[in-house]
Amino acid sequence: MAEHRRLYGRADYYDIVFDGTVESEIDFVQALHRRHTGRPLGSVLELACGPGYHARALAGRGVGAVGLDLSHEMIALACEKASADGVNVQWLVGDMREFSLAAPVDMAICTLDGIDCLLTDDEIVRHFRAVGGNLVPGGLYMMELSHPRDCSAEHYGRYRYEGERNGCRVTIDWANIRPAPRLAERVVVAEVIMQVRGNGSEETFVDQAYERFLSPGDIGRLAEQSGVLEVCGWYGDFDVDQPFDESLSSRRMIAVLGRMGSDGRS
Repeated sequence: MAEHRRLYGRADYYDIVFDGTVESEIDFVQALHRRHTGRPLGSVLELACGPGYHARALAGRGVGAVGLDLSHEMIALACEKASADGVNVQWLVGDMREFSLAAPVDMAICTLDGIDCLLTDDEIVRHFRAVGGNLVPGGLYMMELSHPRDCSAEHYGRYRYEGERNGCRVTIDWANIRPAPRLAERVVVAEVIMQVRGNGSEETFVDQAYERFLSPGDIGRLAEQSGVLEVCGWYGDFDVDQPFDESLSSRRMIAVLGRMGSDGRS
């Protein structure tokens, strides 16, 4: 597993850039669960949660929420923000390839390409089995990834993210610098440069990590190999009426997996 550890280790700066409303995404998560199960969402696990934007927002709507991330710094910030928000979330520092919750949840979510740190088929299958083992029967797993049309191992592109808070301005430039030896597996080496300016000082952090891009075929194949999850839906944005296709309205690739029962059906 590969992580941009220098970037995620500065959770305070990361939050200045990426903090924002996720209400429309939370609306989608709840509508998605109801569409596929016929029930309201009662509990959720946010994987690779960072500062826990989705877990905190769902907890604020009365959903039992758990947030898991490998970064101690991210979980510490998430805990601090949940306390300030007055919401109750269970926070866990853990590895998304192997974890165990106190109780299974209705749904797991992983946003912003959080799964791209898993580089091999084996890691992804282990992850799928861990997720499936922590879902209730018929539970769902939603993964949000870049649309292959817009960002892939072959056509990565360059991205800039910016934010400012209390006189501190943070800029993050994200780009692929070279393909990894396993380009056939859609693995690349990505470089992140984070610049922080404020109070007359300036800091620069440079980070590199491997990232893997998953195709729809990869997701279906590896879910089948897991023996516990199967694909049950595709969406092109945080909108239950937006299909995953090549239209401009399909901005993201959102895969929905369901936990299979003992009879092999979700």
